[in-house]
Amino acid sequence: MSNSVVGAARLSIVGLGYVGCVSAACFAQRGFPVIGVDANPEKVEFVRRGKAPVVEELIGELTAEQVNSGRLTVSADTAAAVAATDITLVCVGTPSAPNGALSTAYLERATEQIGAALAAKDAWHVVVYRSTMVPGTCENLLIPILERTSGKRVGVDFGVCVNPEFLREGTSVRDFNEPPKTVVGQSDSRSGAMVEAIYDGLPGPRFRVPIAVAEMMKYVDNSFHALKAGFANEVGAICASLGIDSHEVMDIFLADTKLNISPAYLRPGFAFGGSCLPKDVRALTHVARRNDVEVPVLSNLLFSNEAHLRRAVEAIMRQHKRKIGIFGLSFKPGTDDLRESPLVELAERLLGKGFDVKIFDSNVNLSRLMGANRAYIEERLPHLGELLTGDLSAVAEHAEVLVIGSQDPQVSHMLSTLDDDRLVLDLVRVPEAHGRRDRLNYTGIAW
Repeated sequence: MSNSVVGAARLSIVGLGYVGCVSAACFAQRGFPVIGVDANPEKVEFVRRGKAPVVEELIGELTAEQVNSGRLTVSADTAAAVAATDITLVCVGTPSAPNGALSTAYLERATEQIGAALAAKDAWHVVVYRSTMVPGTCENLLIPILERTSGKRVGVDFGVCVNPEFLREGTSVRDFNEPPKTVVGQSDSRSGAMVEAIYDGLPGPRFRVPIAVAEMMKYVDNSFHALKAGFANEVGAICASLGIDSHEVMDIFLADTKLNISPAYLRPGFAFGGSCLPKDVRALTHVARRNDVEVPVLSNLLFSNEAHLRRAVEAIMRQHKRKIGIFGLSFKPGTDDLRESPLVELAERLLGKGFDVKIFDSNVNLSRLMGANRAYIEERLPHLGELLTGDLSAVAEHAEVLVIGSQDPQVSHMLSTLDDDRLVLDLVRVPEAHGRRDRLNYTGIAW
């Protein structure tokens, strides 16, 4: 059944593989005039006869319906398709090389053909890349090809967008009509608005973003999906070795939508720490080793955390400044728990390398520390009393490099009043400091 689009843009789709074929049929179903283009004459002929060149649920009947309606036509002539349409969606393959690098050969070939077609076209046209490509590919490789072959300028004479697809093979038609989100990376707002408009009426949040952000999204999504699958399988293997029903365990895990299946812990920041996470990861991987179960994902969590901590140390060392002020010491805001705090570890490493360190944390009072918390700090940072002060301004005045490990309102206010060019290394992304990110003296280790 067609969803009529009044004044619909005319679309050309280059590449009739899974993504291109599904996109062509689904956009045609939504009422858009669509011209499908492919370098393979067999695919072109297949679609011309109303047959889908891929095996996929619903796509066969949908392709036949849209070809019969006249909304979906095909051509082997890229130039003619570009000339007759307003938006060209590029859906060609980007296969992996043996070393994991991305092959852009098909993208480059399609882009050269589109650019040549744009040279002969006066009307505004938007080139939209749906192919998966690593960040920087569009701006550093494809746009220069378009400008060179067309003799025109992006954002002035034509537009470019990156519009990643989130279609799963087997359910891609349903995924097209019920997307989890729509992402449009834009060269300019006019082009972004045109591309966003072709998804009008579909559910899910929409994002208009810089091109590189859009390029990154598919990789982040798929890597996280791979991480989830690997994590679940390793949990299952450990459970099996212990005679535990892994599905019963994971049913309970999945029921927690506050911390487990949620945005929790998914904002880049500093290394994790505290009395639970490092200890429990170590314990679980120990159980796995004891039962001869290989768990490379779980086993490398602490190595990953260590690498992130090293990034902070290296960022400070690159400044060649000795006087360091650390704002925040506990592993979590609003607590004085210093056990396995990455900020304690950071301070310890800096001291070991000869830095002159002073620390402010409004929640940490050395005289009040007790039990395991006090024992830990006496072992790892025995000279804390000489480093820690309740005078925030004294730490700020001392520091040539200010390391922000807390979103304490006092620290945020101090940042807003800084009027010199000392380096601020923000480990927690203080909201009030975001306006300083374009300054050379403000940096983070994960943004």
